[in-house]
Amino acid sequence: MKHNMGKADRIIRFIVAVGLLYLILTKAVSGVLAMVLGILAIMLLATSAFGYCPPYSMLGIKTCKCEDHEEKPATSS
Repeated sequence: MKHNMGKADRIIRFIVAVGLLYLILTKAVSGVLAMVLGILAIMLLATSAFGYCPPYSMLGIKTCKCEDHEEKPATSS
């Protein structure tokens, strides 16, 4: 799996996820909203941990500036 998220993107997602989890754990939100935010927080943590975002891949977005993660054009022999 290739990375398609840059360092800043991953850090922002992590901070937002921690904030959402804080709201849930302090019971600032509850019920269905807490469940939805919990699922969102888990998704944000997972994408920030792996550096890969499936919607970015589908839309052709890359915030990663790493050259080793760039797709190289196929050469014909």
